[in-house]
Amino acid sequence: MSRHWAFKSGALKSLALAALLAFAPALAEAKMGWGGGMGSRGSRTFSPPPVTRTAPGTVSPMDRTVTPRGTYGGPSWGAPGAGMASSGSFGRGLMGGLAGGLLGAGLFGLLTGHGFFGGMGGFMSLIGLLLQIALLVFLARLAFNWFAGRNGAAAGAAGRPGASMFAGGSAFGRRAGFGPGFGGGGAASPGPSGSQGAPIRPTKEDFDAFERLLGETQAAYSREDGAGLRRLATPEMVRYLEEELATNRAKGVVNRISDVKLLQGDLSEAWREGADEYATVAMRFALADVTEDRATGKVVSGSATQPTQSTEVWTFRRPAGAGPEAWKLSAIQHTA
Repeated sequence: MSRHWAFKSGALKSLALAALLAFAPALAEAKMGWGGGMGSRGSRTFSPPPVTRTAPGTVSPMDRTVTPRGTYGGPSWGAPGAGMASSGSFGRGLMGGLAGGLLGAGLFGLLTGHGFFGGMGGFMSLIGLLLQIALLVFLARLAFNWFAGRNGAAAGAAGRPGASMFAGGSAFGRRAGFGPGFGGGGAASPGPSGSQGAPIRPTKEDFDAFERLLGETQAAYSREDGAGLRRLATPEMVRYLEEELATNRAKGVVNRISDVKLLQGDLSEAWREGADEYATVAMRFALADVTEDRATGKVVSGSATQPTQSTEVWTFRRPAGAGPEAWKLSAIQHTA
């Protein structure tokens, strides 16, 4: 009896661990942007932005973008095709991981003499298979992020002579006279070798606009305000954010974001490209981020009373020559 109970208890623990590992990426995707990178940065979409003091590490490559890879030259993350998808990258990554897990389990069966499907005969074998699949998904995701980070750092260091000037520029703080949290960067970045665009220098009013958009975009997302998002972001970004909101509605939850406060920020690069201007800014900010049950208001994750901090790299776009009020959110990239 005790052996039978120990068997069932061990099997249930293994199943729970497998489920936790397999769906860990989904549980982590709670805030606006859901991790990874999305949007477009013109000719620099597939080039990592220069590091700054606010974001000294690597940033995520673009998982969701309408910019075709190969449209522009310059350094990029990893091999061609890596890090680009139209939407739903987590679903495809999970299915790929499951397929890899099944293949791995079959090969393991062959190596141990049980045949390709020989290990699926009993309940414990099924639990073992699920655990193998979950571990493979988890490890594959870690490996991908690690290699992407290394490639991003290498590409960011090569061909970016302006990166050190940005990192060494004045902080986005009160001493620069740009209000709480923000300050001026150094000189404008020349950008990656072979890319299009001439450097520009944002003004104090531009930095004020970036700080304003940080709070207003998060607020519109929290309200599920499509009209507000269309006023603050590019059509591409609005599509991605509305897809996230639709997914939340299908799950019966709502993401409440409040008390957004910029703590530190600096300019990574800014340039003119054709009829548009772009500015990429690293920002560390605090916010209250909570996911609630849509029907009952019960907290599913996060806390409305304990703020968390996040460091992200946002890119803004406006028509060339337009004023600070014309900036719109064009891309979000999360930091490692």
